[in-house]
Amino acid sequence: MTRRSIGIIVNGVTGRMGYRQHLVRSLLAIRSSGGVPLADGTTLWPELVLVGRSETKLRQIAERHGLDDWTTDLTAALARDDVQVYFDAQVTQQREKAIRQAIEVGKHIYTEKPLAEDTAAALDLARAARVAGVRTGVVQDKLFLPGLRKLKRLLDGGFFGQVLSVRGEFGYWVFEGDWQPAQRPSWNYRAADGGGIVVDMFPHWHYVLAELFGEVRAVTATVATHIPRRVDEAGRPYEATADDAAYGVFELEGGVIAQLNSSWCVRVYRDELVEFQVDGTEGSAVAGLRRCRVQHRAVTPKPVWNPDLPATEDFRSQWTEVPDNDDFDNGFKVQWEAFLRHVATGEPFPWDFLAGARGVQLAELGLLSAREGRRVEVPELAL
Repeated sequence: MTRRSIGIIVNGVTGRMGYRQHLVRSLLAIRSSGGVPLADGTTLWPELVLVGRSETKLRQIAERHGLDDWTTDLTAALARDDVQVYFDAQVTQQREKAIRQAIEVGKHIYTEKPLAEDTAAALDLARAARVAGVRTGVVQDKLFLPGLRKLKRLLDGGFFGQVLSVRGEFGYWVFEGDWQPAQRPSWNYRAADGGGIVVDMFPHWHYVLAELFGEVRAVTATVATHIPRRVDEAGRPYEATADDAAYGVFELEGGVIAQLNSSWCVRVYRDELVEFQVDGTEGSAVAGLRRCRVQHRAVTPKPVWNPDLPATEDFRSQWTEVPDNDDFDNGFKVQWEAFLRHVATGEPFPWDFLAGARGVQLAELGLLSAREGRRVEVPELAL
């Protein structure tokens, strides 16, 4: 079997997502499994160049995983002929400049979302990449998670009949940082640093809704900063200026209505941190990150509202588990493999910069809706 190397710059590897999901659980996992097999029998082997701002952290990560190629000089890394792919997991404010550098030197680009801070910038990056002839991709990991893959299977099989509505709940309590350390970096709660749950989560909701149920045609959103004061990693109090909760109604192509709540100020009373309930004329489903349960029309109970008597039905027991019927790998790793095959062989990869720009657009229009207190239509984007 022939092994073909592909050089990849991993920028932002010292951050939470860059390290855990992209380095350890994706790229190193791909190497541990022997590489990415291609249709011609060749195996694609990632050769990694770690990039970040801290020499100390980079050295520690490299030594921990037996890697020796790292640098704090992105420009020098991009100049290397043995590197074909640039990946960005930096904070959003640093992303656009670095991606433009990568486009200028002809690297293929894969990036975390959001692609840019606003729609105009995201579209400009997509156009520049197309002119340069480089292949692009934006992380849309939720599509590859077991629960949503089972949900997609139900949709493809016609289980729901006509889909009527989608209701989603996402979130958990992020500690304020005073008596317990916060689970998320403090920049997430500062608008000037690119923080906010709308910017973080609406790009996810865009691709989930568009891929499974239909393009978003209008949005009505309410946002809040429920916790106005937090404590940062150094123990310093700061004003939280970014939204930490968003409550959105999304009107989809075909008439489906989606209601999605996103919050870092909610205590979890769900089976998973995110769950979607889909209701249709023939059946319903509740899907999380891993599990998916269904209730068909033929076995739907007939509840009767009576506030004078306690409920005696165990409603959860009336749903049926959807079997795995497959081996589900890490969603980030699966999309990485698809992107690398796209770069190496031209295999189709629909989650490009234009798809990423649509996610940025939905976040931007969601914030506009909240600011002006009105329904906002979502126009189609094109290059």
